Amino acid sequence: MADRGRMVALVREQADACALLGSPFYEYLLQRLADDIEAGGPAYDVLRGHEDDPGPSALALRLMGGVHRLVLERRAPALALTFPSVGGSGDPNAAWTALRPVLSEFAEELRVGLAQPPQTNEVGRSAALIGGLLHLTADHDRPLRLVEIGASAGLNLRADLFRVELADGRSVGPATSPVVLRDPWRGPLPPLRARLEVVERLGCDVAPLDPTTPQGRLLLTSYVWPDQLSRLERLRGALELARDVPATVVAAGAGDFLDGLELRDGSTTVVWHSVMWQYLDPAERARAEAAIERLGARSSGTARFAHLAMEARRRTPGADHELLVTLRTWPGGTEQVLGRAKAHGLPTTWEIP
Repeated sequence: MADRGRMVALVREQADACALLGSPFYEYLLQRLADDIEAGGPAYDVLRGHEDDPGPSALALRLMGGVHRLVLERRAPALALTFPSVGGSGDPNAAWTALRPVLSEFAEELRVGLAQPPQTNEVGRSAALIGGLLHLTADHDRPLRLVEIGASAGLNLRADLFRVELADGRSVGPATSPVVLRDPWRGPLPPLRARLEVVERLGCDVAPLDPTTPQGRLLLTSYVWPDQLSRLERLRGALELARDVPATVVAAGAGDFLDGLELRDGSTTVVWHSVMWQYLDPAERARAEAAIERLGARSSGTARFAHLAMEARRRTPGADHELLVTLRTWPGGTEQVLGRAKAHGLPTTWEIP
């Protein structure tokens, strides 16, 4: 019972996180799942054996990703009638009534699916990336090589082709872009007239997804919470762009990938990452940090280097963690805190004009 109690507590923590991040639908379902686990019901039958999984493994989201895939494939029709992602009612009570028998019917398939880690490839985090790139190119207007570690499917490697629409009517990015970030920024705005020219799009992930395949698109969609329709809209637009704009994402850890990265004359190489640093073990993080320092030391006036990140950090020892948007540039290695963001990137509040 003690092990099961730990599982219950982790599922309830995820329910609270869903509430905080604007998904009351998943909050309700996860609370009911926690009740069912506590009672030894079908939810526990699916999750049995995972009692000691660490919190960061996101067991509850692994399970709900598998459930959402059944809905997206229309293999759980009664449940689909309640999921907003496919036009359902959004009634959480009806969803729980329909979900419980699905847990029993598809128990083995859902158990197998727990091995698939959540990969949301959150398109909203491009709000921080675009603003950071605008700050960078305002000072050094040259072509960009955009390099993302922990890139998942590499959707944000096309961020320069997304459109930012501000509340005052101004905008950044192509007018015809299928990805629109509506009023994503607060505070002093980045330099809107800076020009973004991305000439190379590279990334790595330990388990990359291919957004141009049906399976890749299904997996990416399944991990977006079904009542968050704006996120789903952004994802679908990014998947559309991925079909037309190539990007290279290789299967590699951050350390190996950065060790093999070279700078190029006539361009600025920008290493970017968002909400992934915390998932690196200490040895891998140290390797990545050392590789970034080496790249910075190799930079020059003709082959520049920058490190742009959106990660949980403390501004000072003992302060609360914030998702800070930071930019470090070489030659010199000077770092600035440009602003702070929410977990899904929106809104990003800028602190430096």
